[in-house]
Amino acid sequence: MRVLILSKANIVGIYQRKLEAIARGGVELLALVPPSWADERGDMPLERTYTDGYRLETLPIVLNGSFHLHFYRELGWWMSRFRPQIVHIDEEPYNLAAWQALYHARRVGAKSLIFSWQNIVRRYPPPFSWGERWALRRTDYLIAGTDSAAEVWRAKGYTGKLAVIPQFGTDADLFKPASQRPERPFTIGYFGRLIEEKGLFVLLDAAARLAGDWRLYLLGGGTLRPALEAQAKRLGMADRVVFHDQVTSTDMPARYHDIDVLALPSLTRSNWKEQFGRVLVEAMASGVPVVGSDSGAIPGVIGDAGLVVPEGDAAALADALERLRADSTLYAALSRKGRDRAITHFTHARVAQAAVAVYEEMVR
Repeated sequence: MRVLILSKANIVGIYQRKLEAIARGGVELLALVPPSWADERGDMPLERTYTDGYRLETLPIVLNGSFHLHFYRELGWWMSRFRPQIVHIDEEPYNLAAWQALYHARRVGAKSLIFSWQNIVRRYPPPFSWGERWALRRTDYLIAGTDSAAEVWRAKGYTGKLAVIPQFGTDADLFKPASQRPERPFTIGYFGRLIEEKGLFVLLDAAARLAGDWRLYLLGGGTLRPALEAQAKRLGMADRVVFHDQVTSTDMPARYHDIDVLALPSLTRSNWKEQFGRVLVEAMASGVPVVGSDSGAIPGVIGDAGLVVPEGDAAALADALERLRADSTLYAALSRKGRDRAITHFTHARVAQAAVAVYEEMVR
């Protein structure tokens, strides 16, 4: 079975473990990625890290960083050369890159699959609304990252085959608990983009309510950093808040050993709510208890293996953090539960197994 995956997300080295797992499932796999992808954190280059058992090739990208309008040169050439039976497209149905891949898949006689995270019913102006309808009529299968994303596409009229599978899992061999917790101030971590909808002002307000000795460790890039630094200064806690620039994906497992709890206090907006929260499963696999808001997919990812608080509620977030600091029994229980939940539901191997089952269904 020959499968071509087009995905800018696969520039991230640790995500490529999923591709290796797919290849081990009896798939002749070609993964196409851009040389880099640009967002508010800057230009992130390809990390060619885990490439056993499949081919990883780069395509020149046009309009890098434009979520809706980017597309690829040489995609048609690779389609004609590889002759896939299935084209797996990690792009939303309203994006130009998805339309381009669907066109070339049909041209070479391949079946197509679109992956989507979209978990809010959004109406787009032409030509995106036209392209979205065209894509939904022509794709042979749709994978939604969460149940709420599946509901969106059913509400938009998609009647074809559909499965709910996360885009990526985590690697329980890379992300694992530290041998022991070091002696240090209670350290709260946030790993991700420094943008307003992630609830970082709420996190700073919550931390300011804590007594005793604590630290806040914010790892990532984004335009919000100067405003966050200014707020930390206004709250009189600038010496307790540590900022760290984005690191490579292969450096991330060690970073979870630098924190005692991971917080993801995301805020729902009219055009966005948390779609998954990959850092949650990485933290859980690392034995780090998690606290998340009730935005989007967060409660479903955490389950009973962490604490969920109302979004935007700094007092509730502070209370959850204080519970984890003060109650060693609760801390240990959530550390174990988180690790168990990550291994049971969210490994790359399980995600790959589910994807290969879809591919087999498609070729049958």
